[in-house]
Amino acid sequence: MKFIQFFIALFFFLILIPHPLNAVESTSPLNELDEVADQALQMTKAGRYEEAKHLLVYFSDEFASLSAQRSFSMDELRILTISHNLAVESINQTSADMEQKVNAVTKFRLVMDALSSQYQPLWVEMEDPIMEAFNGVKSAAENGNADEYHTTLNVFLSKYNIIQPSIKLDISVERAQALDARISYLDHYRQDVLESTETMTELTSLETDLEKLFENKQEDEADPSLWWVIISTGSIIVSTLSYVGWRKYKGQGEAKKSERQKN
Repeated sequence: MKFIQFFIALFFFLILIPHPLNAVESTSPLNELDEVADQALQMTKAGRYEEAKHLLVYFSDEFASLSAQRSFSMDELRILTISHNLAVESINQTSADMEQKVNAVTKFRLVMDALSSQYQPLWVEMEDPIMEAFNGVKSAAENGNADEYHTTLNVFLSKYNIIQPSIKLDISVERAQALDARISYLDHYRQDVLESTETMTELTSLETDLEKLFENKQEDEADPSLWWVIISTGSIIVSTLSYVGWRKYKGQGEAKKSERQKN
């Protein structure tokens, strides 16, 4: 029993201790830039725009050095550059209110996270506010309330716009284009969609696409190295239990044989 208790304790110990691969990842240059992007967002939320601006400029300089050492795809560079430029432009724009500034920097922050994270990205955490906004659109359409429909649709589009660039880094081009096309159609032909007899069918299809978008990113997010530890340690435990069982069986067999010899 002591052997079994030892290996069970070892199993949980290996799961709970910080994995060395994660430690290396957290200190990589890309993750350090991710921290800078997060600090810029926190400064923006606090209304400290000058500090946010300095962080964004620092990020630009550091990322330029990093991109010279590490290869990024053209889509990654384009999406990150556009979101970064929009964040800087919003911070510098005196006519933009706090919400506009926060949304712009949040969009950039989510892009940087999608670029640096290997597992569940931050944009997935926007599921509740986005689906809540979309439910408002559906409710207004069901009630035939045109004013509420346009208002809630604008809210939904604004929230989706925040995650749109980052999801393009995490899903296939085909899926991203199909989702964008459906949402663009809903926006450009909003009055036609509202008055159409197939309004709810269109909205239901979009709702299904959005649900799949978030569900697919939440599945299979475990660290592969962690699964390796679980499988390896599990194999040790199984082997140990098998060995202990075999020893017990062999001992019982020898005991019975000894008794027969005495008789």
